Amino acid sequence: MIAWSAFALLAAISVAPPDAADSADARLAPPTPEQIMAIPPALEQRVREEVIAPSRSPEQRVQRLMELVFQPRAPDAAEAPDAALRYDTAATLTVAEAWRQRRANCLSFTLLFMALAREAGIEADVQEVGRVVTWYQEQGVVYNAGHVNVGLRVNGRRGTLDLDQDVLYDRRGPRPVSDQRALAHFYNNRGAELLAEGQVAAAREHFQVALQQEARFAPAWNNLGVLETRAGDTAAAAAAFDRALAIDPDLPSTLANASALYLRIGDNARAARLDARLRREHERDPFYQFIQGVEAERRADYAAAIHYYRHAVRLYGSAHQFHFGLARAYSLSGDNRRAVRELERARELGSSDHLRAVYQAKLEALRRLTARHAGH
Repeated sequence: MIAWSAFALLAAISVAPPDAADSADARLAPPTPEQIMAIPPALEQRVREEVIAPSRSPEQRVQRLMELVFQPRAPDAAEAPDAALRYDTAATLTVAEAWRQRRANCLSFTLLFMALAREAGIEADVQEVGRVVTWYQEQGVVYNAGHVNVGLRVNGRRGTLDLDQDVLYDRRGPRPVSDQRALAHFYNNRGAELLAEGQVAAAREHFQVALQQEARFAPAWNNLGVLETRAGDTAAAAAAFDRALAIDPDLPSTLANASALYLRIGDNARAARLDARLRREHERDPFYQFIQGVEAERRADYAAAIHYYRHAVRLYGSAHQFHFGLARAYSLSGDNRRAVRELERARELGSSDHLRAVYQAKLEALRRLTARHAGH
């Protein structure tokens, strides 16, 4: 299990083939931090003309910068119109690459927007979220054990800009991290991509550079352990997993990987201890419980779905999505009374007027269905 530390796991959205300059061969050598963050001169010029010059207000500059990044130019623009920025899970790209290719994962987008915001005189940094659940129309619900987004400070107030629109953060929420740790995410992610492509030497170099940026970056130690396991060096793999667990004793990917490794080399007692720790971690992880509920619901095991959703609600009761999942499972199992109760709670916790209206409509439909059944 590779620790994809900074982007959600979903299929790429209709991405055009990358330029030849950005081929796999060009990605084998780790770029320098300066190369990762460099803004192309033409883009610098656009920031000056479209963001900085028209306004001195930080709020207006943030808005203009969002328009520059997200909104394609009009077809009658002097230059060819920009393509819309697209989400691609495999797009761990430099700032220049992400802008030229018009695609990004959450890490590449965060680095791009942070670099442009700083260019425009806006205080910006990378924020890390330990665990998230994200909803995507193409692939449904995706659990991810790591995510980043942009943190902004405007006139003394902090805000967050996230490429993922439908995302539920863990209880701690986004936390600012150093630029060095953000770069460790970059090298680690690109190393994981290279390892998946079979580029073992290049992947190892990227993981090592990640650890030069942030020696206590547990996901890179975990991924290095995965690499050494595949290379057949079980001693080096065990040492890497041990380093990861010394930094983050509850990292699920490392607990799973280390347990499998120790079972493979015959240390059954240690494998069992790590597996027990992993099960305990899953028991107290509301996101894991929720995803288990989703999987049970998909296979029409509604009793199991109710069990997992209720556990998720007990652990994280303010998540409207969890109550809605529980309402669905109750309804599918024929318990409309409890389904109504959970829908009412989801509506109360809804994060927007639109969402609350959606829940209200579902609630009214369920009540009508219940009334019809009661009349028979």
